[in-house]
Amino acid sequence: MSYDFVIVGGGSAGATLAARLTEDPRLRVCLLEAGGAGKDILIRAPLGVVAMLPGYGKINNWAFKTVPQPGLNGRRGYQPRGRALGGSSAINAMLYLRGQRQDYDSWADLGCTGWGWDDVLPYFRKAENNVRGANAAHGDSGPLQVSNQKAPRPISEAFIEASGEMQIRRTEDFNAGDNEGAGYFQCTQFHSPDKNGERCSAAAGYLHPVMDQRPNLTVITKARATRILFEGKRAVGVEYRQGGAVKQVRAGKEVILSAGAFQSPQILMLSGVGSAEALRPHGIAQLHELPGVGQNLQDHIDFIMGYKTRDTDTIGLGLRAGIKLLGEMLKWRKDGNSMVASTIAETGSFFRTDPSLDRPDVQTHFVISVVDDHARKLHYGHGYSCHVCVLRPHSRGEVFLQSADPMADPGIDPRFLSDERDLKTLIRGARMTRDVLEAPALAKYRHKELFGIRDGMSDAEWEQVIRNRADTVYHPVGTCKMGTDDMAVVTPELKVRGLEGLRVADASIMPLLVSGNTNAPTIMIGEKCADMIKADHAA
Repeated sequence: MSYDFVIVGGGSAGATLAARLTEDPRLRVCLLEAGGAGKDILIRAPLGVVAMLPGYGKINNWAFKTVPQPGLNGRRGYQPRGRALGGSSAINAMLYLRGQRQDYDSWADLGCTGWGWDDVLPYFRKAENNVRGANAAHGDSGPLQVSNQKAPRPISEAFIEASGEMQIRRTEDFNAGDNEGAGYFQCTQFHSPDKNGERCSAAAGYLHPVMDQRPNLTVITKARATRILFEGKRAVGVEYRQGGAVKQVRAGKEVILSAGAFQSPQILMLSGVGSAEALRPHGIAQLHELPGVGQNLQDHIDFIMGYKTRDTDTIGLGLRAGIKLLGEMLKWRKDGNSMVASTIAETGSFFRTDPSLDRPDVQTHFVISVVDDHARKLHYGHGYSCHVCVLRPHSRGEVFLQSADPMADPGIDPRFLSDERDLKTLIRGARMTRDVLEAPALAKYRHKELFGIRDGMSDAEWEQVIRNRADTVYHPVGTCKMGTDDMAVVTPELKVRGLEGLRVADASIMPLLVSGNTNAPTIMIGEKCADMIKADHAA
């Protein structure tokens, strides 16, 4: 089989790329996805994330683990990643957040010309079909449906009020370049009458509506890419496994890796692209020296506080909660406006732990249920939680090969809290977040604190509980970073340095982690990459 372009990975960037490139009927595109079609009810119903996130049975989820983390008292971290068309946008909390203006301007300052805030804003707008309509910051005609919260719980409003009591201002829009404040998150969710309240993954927005309509687009699911095929230094195709058989697909123009921050570098290394030191132990012949492959891993380290509540208008566990949920499911099927449509993290905030900072360094997600160990530890009854994460961590990790077997999981070492500055920021952020959770506006909801947090804790005590319980909030980036320095893997045009016919387009290309959730930026990367490819191959 031969196409103009072969895209590896049908996630947030890959689905976007496939849809945008095939708008030109002259371009023939093949998309390889290791998972399924991304259309099942657990994906479409937002609350289905509760079944997919923990990783039991690996439902639409790679459910990776890190190597033991010294900064987390030797614990292995958990790294869920989406395995279906839509990628992690099929199993995430659907939050639509772009980050700060300064994040992207920092990319441009590092030599990533064309990636400043004013450069990328048109692509965010192009992607959006925002329920609020179009303005200078937002679009209303893109494939990605962006909605307000469908049926937020009163306790979520109380969190915003409590934040105000602690001098964190209310904000109505986290996505106009300055995200400081507390408010309701917008989300990637259908607001059209026919699918109101369903998840709008990147696949549901971009790919599903066109994949059976365009003869120039071939989507192959259950297809695990194992290596890139080269002729000299030019990528000419991809080898993949499907149903036990080894197959190949050829690319006349380009191969585009969109397999994510863990698997894009893994596939490059399996193909002989990376440092000799990374490849030699596994007997992989080096095709091209690129020492940055797999390096520069950044992720948002996150700590959760939780409370039990007598308020039953939250997501709970038990007979009464089950009966309530059944009613909410029926309501969701009827009009889309119910607890089943909830992002669970309906509200949150961004604030500065030091007033001298130029932008927030901490984010919170306020959750209308008890979250413990990525929902892998359950608590009977009702409760609520609050995540607090370090937005721009200094710690750097890596992705590496554990084996030459392409079916093996990549090695993941975020090196969480290896830089002491991250721990100090997280302690300050956790203290300030607890002040919000103990504020008067939430008093009527508080019943019992769950995880041993108390008044008057010393920094040493905060450090211990953080090292015992902190982990990712699911935003790994940077392992095929864009730039112009010796450790850059791709150019600002997302072309792999020193090779021909090969690009990377996903969260791995971010040179620095953005100040917020990473799904919307990854879709933006897909949009911008599609335009660059079209320009390069214009007739």
